[in-house]
Amino acid sequence: QVQLVESGGGLVQSGGSLRLSCAASGLTFSSYSMGWFRQAPGKEREFVASISPRGFSRDYTDSVKGRFAISRDNGKNMANLQMNSLKPEDTAVYYCAAQMVRSRTPNVNDYWGQGTQVTVSS
Repeated sequence: QVQLVESGGGLVQSGGSLRLSCAASGLTFSSYSMGWFRQAPGKEREFVASISPRGFSRDYTDSVKGRFAISRDNGKNMANLQMNSLKPEDTAVYYCAAQMVRSRTPNVNDYWGQGTQVTVSS
């Protein structure tokens, strides 16, 4: 079965950095766009970044442009999110998603990981 496992979350001070990873199995990884979404307490899940199947195209929500960088390694079935200059408002559970149809809106056909907590202290 398809499995996505996120790692790399944690507690960091404002201005710090974290690198999230998503290990995928059970799917043809290079056929899927990969996305990162986040959900803060009391808020809806929101789009953060996505990358096309071969990595030629990237998309970011405005609030993370210039601070976050999404990448993928199709040989290792991995997607990563490098997060720099973190702010307290970046605090959330971060989820990776494998999307056959790349979208900023979660789709019922997407595959999701279990999430990893990122907490940024001021």
